[in-house]
Amino acid sequence: MTRSTARAARLDSVCAKAVDVAYAALTDAVDPAEVGEHLQAVAEGDRLVTHLFGCHLAGYQGWRWAVTVTRVSRSRQVTVCETVLLPGPDALLAPGWLPWHDRLQPGDLGVGDLLPTSFDDDRLAPGYLQSDDPAVEEVSWELGLGRSRVMSREGRADTAQRWYDGEHGPQAPISVAAPDTARCGACGFYLMLAGALRQAFGVCGNVYAPDDGRVVSVDHGCGAHSETLTGPAVTPVDELPTVYDDGEVETVTVRSGPAGD
Repeated sequence: MTRSTARAARLDSVCAKAVDVAYAALTDAVDPAEVGEHLQAVAEGDRLVTHLFGCHLAGYQGWRWAVTVTRVSRSRQVTVCETVLLPGPDALLAPGWLPWHDRLQPGDLGVGDLLPTSFDDDRLAPGYLQSDDPAVEEVSWELGLGRSRVMSREGRADTAQRWYDGEHGPQAPISVAAPDTARCGACGFYLMLAGALRQAFGVCGNVYAPDDGRVVSVDHGCGAHSETLTGPAVTPVDELPTVYDDGEVETVTVRSGPAGD
């Protein structure tokens, strides 16, 4: 077991008592109305102390004014090093900065926008490399598309998971509400994809379905399934000839007369 050799800074009593010096230096730089009460004196090092004051600036809730003071050895004269505004433990802070490619969300790309792809995008792989998807290699070589990059295994796995968890997977509300037998894999309008993804995904080709033209999972479903019936099937029967019973015929006398009688 190793013991840390770092020594905690000792609070210098002379610098700690120099609250008035710190306050004067601070109010000389900012409006005194923006400075609150003295909060704390923090030891930063040997004969180096930071005095913290409350902040009354609008929009800076939880922030603190910090004034650092020091003195030379064997001197009781305190000098000011710097004044700065710092966030406290409960300060209201802006969200941390994120690169644009991390802030980008699906659907953000608009008409006329350009979205460059980085050279090290792990969703893509050089087109000249062997792929584990025969359909990719077949299209690239036989049709001579000359694509410099194709989708990598990681890219396909990420795409498949996103599709499966999205609005066109088995847990979508329209799929959950559909009959258990109304699954896309058994629908006549289901068009399977090529390559490795065909095992789990296809495209809906039913013009009346809400997913028409979209990729759906094989276990997705909706009420527009090709085998959905509006009622029970009725088996037609041969028509029988009409049969009359002459045994119970009642004779009725009809009297003719002028119209209206």
